[in-house]
Amino acid sequence: MGDLERAAALLDRARPAAVFTGAGISTESGLPDFRSAGGLWAGVDPMDVASLSAFRRRPAAFYEFYRTRLGALAQAQPNPAHLALAAMESAGMAGPVITQNVDGLHQAAGSRDVVELHGNLREAACPDCGWVGPIAVITVAITAKTVPQCPACRRPVKPNVVLFEELLPAAAYEQAERICRRARALLVVGSSLQVTPAAWLPELVLESGGSVVIINDAPTPADARAAVVLRGRAGALVPELAAAMMERESSAKQRTP
Repeated sequence: MGDLERAAALLDRARPAAVFTGAGISTESGLPDFRSAGGLWAGVDPMDVASLSAFRRRPAAFYEFYRTRLGALAQAQPNPAHLALAAMESAGMAGPVITQNVDGLHQAAGSRDVVELHGNLREAACPDCGWVGPIAVITVAITAKTVPQCPACRRPVKPNVVLFEELLPAAAYEQAERICRRARALLVVGSSLQVTPAAWLPELVLESGGSVVIINDAPTPADARAAVVLRGRAGALVPELAAAMMERESSAKQRTP
């Protein structure tokens, strides 16, 4: 039995398996990851462009960085990996998707149960008064090359994402912890598992007696403890894994009298 079949068998026994995704699942939708040679942090210090203090100190420079990111997101569409995970959820094979991504592509693909650990780019948020509203407040302003302002307090607003120096949304992380503590298996897709505290979630699954399957195109710190590691692109491997699970289900039905 090959690694793909082993992964399918393990996840099939644990259905619905929880899912944890990172930037690597969205690179094939045209969105750069963070740490690769062509990633978002290539040639820049993230503390200078994506931290709360940078936003407060130089909001105009902050939006020079985010203008490009929001432009790329406007063109992005779910890729086969997103679609396969949504199909797995519909078939009862996969449960909640916990994601580090802020792009909304899981929801666009049809996934219904998504926990966004790092916020989202659908909304704008004011770090001063707490106002939250549509991202159009930001996109309209930066198209006009102005700094978007909060309609409530007139202070600069930011995308409703977690910046460096900010804590993860407590409710989202607590929900992710609960999911992982009760999951019999966790499928990790496209995460380097280097950003904490999200990177600790697979450990919660293992501590609770569950198994971890990793799909990533580069090694991760959790590889040694994973039950199966599939090295390669998410856009190819996730659909193959979904197809293998569907085949197992079809075969089981044919064997049933």
